[in-house]
Amino acid sequence: MTRAKTSRGRGRGGGALREMGRSLTIALLRAREATMARFRPLIADHDLTEQQWRVLRALADSESEKLDATEVAARSVIMTPSLTRILRTLEDRGLIERAKANGDGRRWEIGLTAAGRAVFDAIAPQFEATYRAIERKVGREKLGQLLSLLDELSALGDLQD
Repeated sequence: MTRAKTSRGRGRGGGALREMGRSLTIALLRAREATMARFRPLIADHDLTEQQWRVLRALADSESEKLDATEVAARSVIMTPSLTRILRTLEDRGLIERAKANGDGRRWEIGLTAAGRAVFDAIAPQFEATYRAIERKVGREKLGQLLSLLDELSALGDLQD
């Protein structure tokens, strides 16, 4: 078994660190930026941020009409405090609607408006075409493997053992 190359830099505890180029976190950031560079213009054309798009997508993908804020945050991978501001912006633009949940005044139910659905429907085919282009470049099997590995890594949750 080969050992990861280490850099000459020392961590706080004095231990050597692997080369930055072989750092999982750096590799994930590089891959994210390379990927998002293809998608950002599509959402920018509709004056949306990445986070706003993820909220619209989470709501559009919902099997039920509406989701509560906790579910929107989880599906769109946005922290709850940030979600509040994003929801307010999307509501002000008429893309989503919020209403108090029946029987629970603390819970909000969130859904797309017709305008929000129209924006989603305008962007979705472009996103899918971009996914197909990435798939052609990387290969269907490799992309499937990558997604499976990333799902596996995500499912680890807390890596402390």
